[in-house]
Amino acid sequence: MQNNVLILDFGSQYTQLIARRVRELNIYSEIKPFNKLPKDLSEYKAVILSGSPSSVRSDNAPHPDLSEIKGKKPLLGICYGAQYLSHFNGGNVAPSATREYGRANLSFVKSGEEFLKGLGEGSQVWMSHSDTIKELPEGAIRLASTHDVENAAYKIDGEATYGIQFHPEVYHTTDGKKLLENFLVNIAGLKQDWTPDAFVETTVDELKAQIGDDKVILGLSGGVDSSVAAMLLHKAIGKHLHCIFVNNGLLRKNEFENVLDQYEHMGLNVKGVDASARFLDALKGESDPEKKRKIIGGVFIDVFDDEAHKVENAKWLAQGTIYPDRIESVSASGGPSAVIKSHHNVGGLPDYMKLKIVEPLKMLFKDEVRRVGASMGMSEAILGRHPFPGPGLGIRILGDITAEKVAILQEVDAIFIEGLKKWGLYDKVWQAGAMLLPVDSVGVMGDERTYEKCVALRAVESTDGMTADWVNLPYEFLQKTSNDIINKVKGVNRVVYDISSKPPATIEWE
Repeated sequence: MQNNVLILDFGSQYTQLIARRVRELNIYSEIKPFNKLPKDLSEYKAVILSGSPSSVRSDNAPHPDLSEIKGKKPLLGICYGAQYLSHFNGGNVAPSATREYGRANLSFVKSGEEFLKGLGEGSQVWMSHSDTIKELPEGAIRLASTHDVENAAYKIDGEATYGIQFHPEVYHTTDGKKLLENFLVNIAGLKQDWTPDAFVETTVDELKAQIGDDKVILGLSGGVDSSVAAMLLHKAIGKHLHCIFVNNGLLRKNEFENVLDQYEHMGLNVKGVDASARFLDALKGESDPEKKRKIIGGVFIDVFDDEAHKVENAKWLAQGTIYPDRIESVSASGGPSAVIKSHHNVGGLPDYMKLKIVEPLKMLFKDEVRRVGASMGMSEAILGRHPFPGPGLGIRILGDITAEKVAILQEVDAIFIEGLKKWGLYDKVWQAGAMLLPVDSVGVMGDERTYEKCVALRAVESTDGMTADWVNLPYEFLQKTSNDIINKVKGVNRVVYDISSKPPATIEWE
């Protein structure tokens, strides 16, 4: 039996956060939809039930069969999960008199309970529910209360089954990580041995066994995910890994040369392919965002396929796919919702390539990918890179794309990004970039009237890109950057700063 935690997803917006908090304890966790229970539960030592936008009182409430879990494995129900365990086991769940949402403080904590070790009266928790447990399930013992929620936490006597009506996975619950540790380590007995070093060792051994002496092709993007995937494969199979880095003509200024140089210093077997003209020709005259993406994706596949055929007897295609790209989530309506992303450089390759897929990062979150890269000694210059969209500057140039527009935006972007680095702001920003707007605005330079382009700068803070907030960059920095762009980039006479959050806006403009 392995040290694994199974998280059953009932559609909560916080489900991925539960998995990440568990992994921060160096314990491996997996998310599965509530209606797709694994047939073999032997590899899981503990189970967590997530929250949900659904009500247990609803006719179509998510209702999995837990007969092989409850009373047989350590089980923790969070919010909906706690209400589910109560409602279907003799308790009573009813609508709250008022919606219980936001910060609250524990007003009662049962003493001597391992589950609540380190938590005391006054400990802050985060509530998010409109139903509440009025009566506990059969055999339950109340463990904690808040001023408004009598049954904030409980356990089933004689079982390692626990329920809490607050969310320990969010930062607003100040002792949430400690509570999860109490449950997983002290009660379930899991070992905290899932570390980056252990992941590298295990994954390299698995890749050696899976691939053997076969040749593998990997399309590098210059980003964190594909770079770390390349290093893991390089450790496992060495020169049998053939990396291809395609210049689509929409990369940042000097990025093709700089990234190739970085990869070669890492000892990777990498080939650079400059297909700029091919991409720009295909994009000529097209301004529709979705059509631009499809054109870029289609040309990439053609270029990649041409190069892949030059590697004789290649059997595998490696991809830098990470866990959030693959998680099958549950929609708010309670049904399964496949949310598997397919970027042009990691998916959607045609069947005729006849290559088997290998994805060494498929169970890692982005922050874990960076930690794995650091454990292999990869440079901060690569691991600390901001995310960059697969279509590159193609979706940061609003409207049609020309070589002249690409050149303008590359210069603007270079000034912005280098400025962030010089001012010590780059590592405080999750993603930054510039957009070339399809707007000509009037200006004055010297004694002459100008009619030139407007650019928008964008910098956001985030953990995974699912939500993001704009960064309050210093006015002095924005002033200096604006002056530099207007003075140094011919064709631009106006700079604006985007202060929209996601949602409702997205990080990119197209």
